[in-house]
Amino acid sequence: MERQVRSGIMTPVRGLMTREERLNPFPFFRHMRETSPVRYDHDRDSWDVFRYEDVYRVLSDHETFSSNRDALHPGKAESASLIDMDPPQHTKYRNIVSRAFTPKRVADLAPRIEQITAELLDKIAGKGEAQLIKDVAGPLPVIVIAEILGIPAKDRHLFKEWSDKLVESAAVQNTEADQALMMEKNRVSQELYAYFTEQLAARRANPGDDLLSVLLAAEVEGERLNEQQLLSFCLLLLVAGNETTTNLITNAIRAFAEQPELQTRLRENPGLMPGAVEEALRYYSPVASIPSRFATKEAELGGQLIKKGDQVVAWVGSANRDEAKFPHPDQFIVDRKPNNHLAFGWGPHFCLGAPLARLEGQIALQAILKRLANIRLQAGSELQPVTSTVVFAVQELPIAFETI
Repeated sequence: MERQVRSGIMTPVRGLMTREERLNPFPFFRHMRETSPVRYDHDRDSWDVFRYEDVYRVLSDHETFSSNRDALHPGKAESASLIDMDPPQHTKYRNIVSRAFTPKRVADLAPRIEQITAELLDKIAGKGEAQLIKDVAGPLPVIVIAEILGIPAKDRHLFKEWSDKLVESAAVQNTEADQALMMEKNRVSQELYAYFTEQLAARRANPGDDLLSVLLAAEVEGERLNEQQLLSFCLLLLVAGNETTTNLITNAIRAFAEQPELQTRLRENPGLMPGAVEEALRYYSPVASIPSRFATKEAELGGQLIKKGDQVVAWVGSANRDEAKFPHPDQFIVDRKPNNHLAFGWGPHFCLGAPLARLEGQIALQAILKRLANIRLQAGSELQPVTSTVVFAVQELPIAFETI
């Protein structure tokens, strides 16, 4: 009999329940790689995959591990969301959205990213302390993606609020908490869809050179995108366009504060920053897990039999600390080579915004280290993890520093 996968949001994972475990999940990941690299969790009705080679396969083999749960039920309508599509449908629609992230378009954003970063740092440089997410790491990618989409400056704060809520998970594991959060996410999604419906209507009346106008004019095999597809793409771009970058910058500064020698080395050798960004993506991966894969047939993975219909969660944060792939995985090595991390996923669903996130991360981190010295956690501060099984992040990073 095929196992029925429970619908809804991902609840906390056994072994990642406490604040300390969420802030430092890596001992748990190591234990799982050593003892249960592919484990079935009855509470969550899903398989957890922890080793690099198995995570890589789950992300790469879309014919066996589909992103579309409805692919298990022939005859259902195609998904409107890129996240839930498989090739060749996914390839067709991804090619449209990718027009916003060509190498040239991303490179052309560098001066504007530098300007935004400088303006944000101007506001905190002389204060000696800051809330990094609130003051820098949060606003920067929100402003950038809002400008790409053509969103008015007065509405940018809504982007961050919506995005944070959409990646949140229940703080405790019980049906009531799950249902309450799911209702809240549905409410936020409706608000977001209503907002973008208005924005799309405005572009139909007065097209511009922003991404919303590009999406409205785009065609797939002679057909325009329908309203649901347009709204789904907007939601994806909102979350992907700021959550990963915010957490990349924040997690990197967290590592630099925990290991001050990294700050010194990167100031003295700014050419190492691109490699340091890659290592930050591996060391403190902004994406903790990718939970949306479903077995289309029976498959063997890590010595376990995965049944057709089973949900499979790929733990990217564990794969990126796998000692079988990365020598000295628990060390932050700024010039690590090779560094084939999976922080942006892999295969058909490799993150569309990866080039933009890398560029924003390099520019922001370079500017922060150039302006702020002796970056450290504020005395008496206690980091609080984001309650999410999808992202590895803190709610805020209170830092103290000296102005250079």
